[in-house]
Amino acid sequence: MNTQDLFRLDGKIAIVTGGGRGLGQYISEALAESGAKVVLCSRNLEVCQQVKEEMEAKGAQALAFACDVTQPEEVKRVVAATEEAFGGVDIVVNNSGVTWGAPPEEMPVDKFEQVMDVNVKGAFLMSQVAGKRMIAQGKGGRIINIASVAGLRGGHPEYMQTVGYNSSKGAVITMTKDLATSWAKYGIRVNSIAPGWFPSKMSRPLLEKFKEKMLSHIPLARFGQPDDIKGVAVFLASPAAAYMTGQVVVVDGGTTAW
Repeated sequence: MNTQDLFRLDGKIAIVTGGGRGLGQYISEALAESGAKVVLCSRNLEVCQQVKEEMEAKGAQALAFACDVTQPEEVKRVVAATEEAFGGVDIVVNNSGVTWGAPPEEMPVDKFEQVMDVNVKGAFLMSQVAGKRMIAQGKGGRIINIASVAGLRGGHPEYMQTVGYNSSKGAVITMTKDLATSWAKYGIRVNSIAPGWFPSKMSRPLLEKFKEKMLSHIPLARFGQPDDIKGVAVFLASPAAAYMTGQVVVVDGGTTAW
């Protein structure tokens, strides 16, 4: 195969949770630009619909659905609708996520549970439902879990008091490895991306308030940009990563290299 063709996704069908903004939007656009048909879903249908229309204007095939990934029936509905419209599912990107900031000793238990529910249970439910379809299809598949460098280390107490979020992303990394070893026999590759600081609705308040301090902890001295995540997502979804599973690809400007 030509090297450039290794990165093509023509004819593949992808579901991206939380696909209407931030990293989910960038990844959705990247998959579409590489030839995939993309289904965007999140609790906020409006933003997914807007991104869908922008992608269609560029010639891509896309759908948008409302979906609370913590609700099994909603997840099943999205996967079924994807199959009905496009004929199957080949790629899943579990990107939906929430956070809550408070020192560990003050973290509200209900907020901790909410973060774990969305970030861990939600990723598992979509993986489980779509994974069953991939197994039934008999042609393998790719699951990409969006973790975080926060799942690899403790949060900096000056600006990242998010024990629930950090714990959830550590769980996502371990779940990635477990699904990878469980489903390798079906040709389903499961990997995760651990981004560092990228501007988003979730992170922007911190980035604006602690910009200089945070940049001082990043060897490349800048925050991540859309192109920094798009190529990594396409790589993991493509034939170029056919011999990779159960891995965590860190995209953090060198933060964890200190």
